[in-house]
Amino acid sequence: MTADPRRVRVLGLDPGSLRTGWGLVEPSPDGRRLNLVAGGTIVSPAAWPFSERLRHIFEQTKDVIARFAPAELAVEGVFTAHNARTAILLGQARGVALLAGALAGLAIHEYAPAAVKKALVGTGRAGKEQVRAMVEAILKQTLPPPKEFSLDASDALAIAVCHLHSRKLKNLGGRP
Repeated sequence: MTADPRRVRVLGLDPGSLRTGWGLVEPSPDGRRLNLVAGGTIVSPAAWPFSERLRHIFEQTKDVIARFAPAELAVEGVFTAHNARTAILLGQARGVALLAGALAGLAIHEYAPAAVKKALVGTGRAGKEQVRAMVEAILKQTLPPPKEFSLDASDALAIAVCHLHSRKLKNLGGRP
């Protein structure tokens, strides 16, 4: 059964090897606004072996998908890192998150970090706090403080919001 394209629930992911933010957003029943479904952070302790952190990200992402049944997955795309080792670790964390989505049969969409920031804030160099403030404005909801609801989770919501806006433009015949 195909989901109503106006009512698609999107899981946004901001992958990291220590902290992976996740957030679910869906259009309201009347399609006039976006609603926050849930969000959080998958924390993988630095003391764990890297393979255990990857397993944890994979398992927790699978659990979020099973619990909230999103139709699509929007993930922060690869960006240029100054440190090759950091880029490789991030790529591996992204890979297990993408695998969890692919195994669940989700349509997967990737967005460059600068594109998400530009779409929400108007500049590709926006800071995490600016992105968080715009997510709150778009969702018309104050998020819990960063200590309770991480900036990684608000970034994940931003990715989901960016994707839903892009989908809406595509459905209207506009350019993404």
